[in-house]
Amino acid sequence: MNAIRARWSATFSLALAISMLAICSQAEATGQGTAPAPAKLGRGINILGYDGIWEGGRNAPFRLDNLTAIRKAGFSHVRINFFGFKFMGPGNLLDEVVLRRLDAVIEEVLARNLIPVLDEHDTHVCQQDVSGCAEKLKAFWRQIAERYAGRYPALVFEVLNEPGGQMTSAAWNTLLNECLGIIRATNPTRTVIAAILNVDEMPVEELVLPSDDRNLIVTFHYYAPLRFTHQGAPWSETFSRVGPLDWGTPEDERKARADFEKMRIWSEREKRPIYLGEFGVYEAAPAEARTRYLSFMARHAERLSWAWAYWQFDHDFAAFNSARQSWKPEILRALIPARR
Repeated sequence: MNAIRARWSATFSLALAISMLAICSQAEATGQGTAPAPAKLGRGINILGYDGIWEGGRNAPFRLDNLTAIRKAGFSHVRINFFGFKFMGPGNLLDEVVLRRLDAVIEEVLARNLIPVLDEHDTHVCQQDVSGCAEKLKAFWRQIAERYAGRYPALVFEVLNEPGGQMTSAAWNTLLNECLGIIRATNPTRTVIAAILNVDEMPVEELVLPSDDRNLIVTFHYYAPLRFTHQGAPWSETFSRVGPLDWGTPEDERKARADFEKMRIWSEREKRPIYLGEFGVYEAAPAEARTRYLSFMARHAERLSWAWAYWQFDHDFAAFNSARQSWKPEILRALIPARR
């Protein structure tokens, strides 16, 4: 009897495993898999923040088939930088035409077996007009959460890019938790990304999250030191005159490790996963120093088991040459070393 029971149990277990594998394979093929565990975000890249696709342009400079190149290069997710506020009409209602374009982008991302992160990117408004931001941000997430409730389980929400400026930690905690309440009303298990306040001190210990919500990822951005990463940037009166500056001394690396260590200690204590949502170096930096910096940040984040996303695919800080439709090889190698 024990032998028969054992054979039956083994047969049942095998059948169950095959059945679950088939279900998972079908979900992956359709892009409708379950929401990813935070670590599964892996390596990513920021896309579409400053592109005409939202206004109905011809994907210039971004082309939707660039998503295939992103996947083939070894990235596993894309962070979609979406300026939702400018597509709001009376009553803070989002333009349905633009939302359908967003649907199409998400579906194209999923079709390439990439994870889409939808990042509300209206930093400039939220850092300057806290009350106006709060009204619009809550309206944004109420509409987005209702639209995607029960759809695209792999889609990840990011509440707001780089809260800071005139927004204090207390104000951000209040707004963040209000937005989380709105999202959870219709998306109780959706993976959601919440940022720490984007100031030099990286005050992660001031972030207040609902203790019973474990489907959260905490994000921060890293561009330190700004004089190096933004040297030669023409939009800044200060940084446009800076450079050439090098990076990569033992002291440079020690400072970056110390900043990352602060995040690691908090993460382990609070049992919250970390996402390095942006890092990058402007093109005017010396080439070797630029790639040295990028490689150090990406590898160090990976050693800490953090997901990361490079800033950005095209435009400035670009990893990809849109005119030639090819990767900048030195940048790609720094981010994703060649497989051996």
